[in-house]
Amino acid sequence: MRAILIRLTRGGAAVVVTAALAGSVVACSDDDVVTKFATALSGRDASHAANLTSDPESAAKALQATFDGMGTATPTVTAGKDGEDRTLTWSWALPRKHGVRFTTKVAAGGGKVTWEPTVVHPDATVDGARLLYADEKPYTTPVVDRKNAPLMTWQTVTVVNLDPAKAASAADPLATRLAAVDPSVTAAGLRKTVEGKDSPTAVISLRAADAKKVGPLTGIGGVTVREEGRLLTAAPVLRSPVVSGLEERWRRTVDDAAGSSVTIVDGAGKPLRLVDSFPAAQVEPVRTTLDAGLQRAANLAVAGEKRATMLVAIRPSTGGILAVAQNAAADGQGPVALTGLYPPGSTFKTITTAAALDAKITTPDAELACPGRATFGDRTIPNENEFALGTVPLHTAFAKSCNTTMAGLGTKLGDTALTDTAKRFGLGVDYTIPGITTVTGSVPAARTPAERVEESIGQGRVTASPFGMAVVEASLAARNTVRPALFDGEPAPANAQPQPIDPGIANALRTAMRETVTSGTATALRDIGGLGGKTGTAEFGDNTHAHGWFAGIVGDLAFATLVVSGESSAPAVAVSGAFLRGAGGDLP
Repeated sequence: MRAILIRLTRGGAAVVVTAALAGSVVACSDDDVVTKFATALSGRDASHAANLTSDPESAAKALQATFDGMGTATPTVTAGKDGEDRTLTWSWALPRKHGVRFTTKVAAGGGKVTWEPTVVHPDATVDGARLLYADEKPYTTPVVDRKNAPLMTWQTVTVVNLDPAKAASAADPLATRLAAVDPSVTAAGLRKTVEGKDSPTAVISLRAADAKKVGPLTGIGGVTVREEGRLLTAAPVLRSPVVSGLEERWRRTVDDAAGSSVTIVDGAGKPLRLVDSFPAAQVEPVRTTLDAGLQRAANLAVAGEKRATMLVAIRPSTGGILAVAQNAAADGQGPVALTGLYPPGSTFKTITTAAALDAKITTPDAELACPGRATFGDRTIPNENEFALGTVPLHTAFAKSCNTTMAGLGTKLGDTALTDTAKRFGLGVDYTIPGITTVTGSVPAARTPAERVEESIGQGRVTASPFGMAVVEASLAARNTVRPALFDGEPAPANAQPQPIDPGIANALRTAMRETVTSGTATALRDIGGLGGKTGTAEFGDNTHAHGWFAGIVGDLAFATLVVSGESSAPAVAVSGAFLRGAGGDLP
């Protein structure tokens, strides 16, 4: 009880009255502090809430630990009464519309909330106890190919850490052990990785099979290891520039399906009691259009070439991307199989021939001149090594890759003919494919007769990516502009409407492409039944070097191969052959 003196004046006489205030005022004050405490908790303000308690230091530590442990979850805390007991009702709003609700009892006195560990939960009975939120994600959900074979799976990896303070002595024995699975690892490289770091740093991550081959490493002073889960390709040979897109889709899938749990843990993180849990939803595998067998064959094929090499394969009947491969030399330049732009050279003669047939300035069997060198205005065009065929049918000029014939046709085309025809085949079309970025190429309208001549043989300002040339071949096989897809049932939106390709023109091109393989510039592939294609040699820079191309169709498979600085089409033809022969029964 508190006494207050009140001085009153009555008729000039001072009267002193002593008023006694009952304990109800104290109770009101304690109710106030509990309400303020609840408000601070709702705002996740551990410091302010702790200062309203009898033990600010312990309270601040425990409350902050709980807020940190609950991640982004937000609490709504309401002060109340249960009979004579004061209460706090916690409602935690968890991700994905989950929630946890419980009530704790609290005491207050002297204008302070009495601090106890049970403030955060009735069962948090030990000092340092806190709440911990955890996602329960279906990590074992696989990414599969068009045949449901695994492409990417959740795997355990061993992360190897090196202490910079001991790198001088540890790097050599560690490099020796790691070289068993990765010959590129060197002691100098390991030291450089940890140089300037002030704590143990990860230097390599090992798949389970590699970790087993390397054996225990903790006997090397300064080396520590830890295990963690990661989404990896089912086998190293399935690596691809599209992997990051597959992982992005996988993460979104498992995040959307995730469950969650809230657990009471002690100060060391040891679980004490499960508060509540919400199981993850059942989820289907992430289904792609890729083919594991073809991806494996493509990777092995490009790996055999030292120069930057890329290969993209598409299924014409669906637009599904079957394989995207590039070797280590290409990897250093980015995802160039999908976005790298290069002059397509003679592979572009497919477009030139289609444009000429569409404009009716020639026919497949028309006899045309193929001199070793020809001049068109101020532009002189030679054939490779200036070979000359005399007068031959268009399909033979195509199969033998006669530049002078194609340049002559180019002079008779309108300025936008090649641009328009290329778009019908998907070249120059922008596709929005979920999971990956692609660029097909560019075929600007000719501004001068000389430009039109150069563009007709895939030089000048014409560029294409391996992906773009694969789209061209797939569109030809489908007789319609294809809409590529990476995920099953998700054809890509495009900035241009699909257009049909005249069946007569398509048949003429396919016949000429078959002749290219049987008796033209790609006879090294004539053992592959039904294959048709087009070789390409594309000069670049100062025109003293050239890229090598091959683009083809066999069955329900269209593809394009590029060897950067291949100097001729022969290396691209060889890589294509290795791919097709290696694919065997996986060809669709």
